[in-house]
Amino acid sequence: MKSKLPFLFLISLSASCSSDYSPKPTGYFYIELPEPVYSEFAGHPFFKCNISNQVLVEKVTENKQPKEKDKTGIGFTLGYPRYHAQIFCSCFRINPKDFPVFSEESRRMAYIREKKVKGVTETVFNHPELKVYGRVYEMEGNPVSPVQFVISDSARFFFSGALYFDSAFNRDSIAPVLAYINKDIQIMIESFQWKQ
Repeated sequence: MKSKLPFLFLISLSASCSSDYSPKPTGYFYIELPEPVYSEFAGHPFFKCNISNQVLVEKVTENKQPKEKDKTGIGFTLGYPRYHAQIFCSCFRINPKDFPVFSEESRRMAYIREKKVKGVTETVFNHPELKVYGRVYEMEGNPVSPVQFVISDSARFFFSGALYFDSAFNRDSIAPVLAYINKDIQIMIESFQWKQ
């Protein structure tokens, strides 16, 4: 019996050791994402759209472009306090001749950060029957603003939004929240209507 004990010990020791060890990946906290209910947001004089019941509308303020008396805009924040995120939005009444300037400026602002990120994915939304044309810019990597979007009727109004988180983040750790907010942005754009 004594001679079998060292033999069994050696077999169990060799079976427990393997050379294909790999470290476990970093774990992240579970983030609870409640099912949103969408309702119409009509508190803006230029447009209406559907927003989630998880969003707090904050800071609706009127501002004017410097040196441009005819370009009145209204800015506000769509806050996600549970996730420490905000979508900063502004909507301007513009002249048709100024649309290319606003459009190119928003595109430039999205792509200027490309040096700091891995790339930009651009998605186009067109609803000609409602005169709603939009673009969503998703930045890959860990940029300051992972999502920016613009909506316009190409003549009178120009809406822009940018998502920001309250602190620096690792994209892997906020991936569920980012997908959740992206869905809200998509529903907002798809339900967007200009007020006449």
